[in-house]
Amino acid sequence: MKKNNIALLSFFAAVTFSSHCVFAAMTPVGLWKTIDEDTNKAKSYVRITQKNGVLSGKVETILNPAKQNDICSKCDDELKDQPILGMTIITDVKAQDDGVWGDGEILDPTNGKTYTLQLTPQDEGKKLEVRGYIGFFYRNQYWLKVE
Repeated sequence: MKKNNIALLSFFAAVTFSSHCVFAAMTPVGLWKTIDEDTNKAKSYVRITQKNGVLSGKVETILNPAKQNDICSKCDDELKDQPILGMTIITDVKAQDDGVWGDGEILDPTNGKTYTLQLTPQDEGKKLEVRGYIGFFYRNQYWLKVE
């Protein structure tokens, strides 16, 4: 009976450890194709990077050639009338529990609003749930991993 208990405990420890390692390896770092939640069409590529445990994300490519030179006309402060291409839209995101990244912000350059941000890698890191909050209201987007 003791051998069975030890084997069972060893199995659960191995599963817990290996799933934790896989889970911990999933981060939002990389290049992501943003998908418009209304049209379900790809809009841009955003590169998320990590420095000193903090994530930020920059618009690397705008897929619609007609919008390549768009500016953030509805933004405030130093971002007002700045080009969206090359703009940092994700700031100050940090790892939280259970593979979720949050406590940062995301800017929607189309409306100039800044949202509290939560990022959750899904599908073994191939998909990213991007949830922006203002108060109790939120909206989700799902981005796809490019690299």
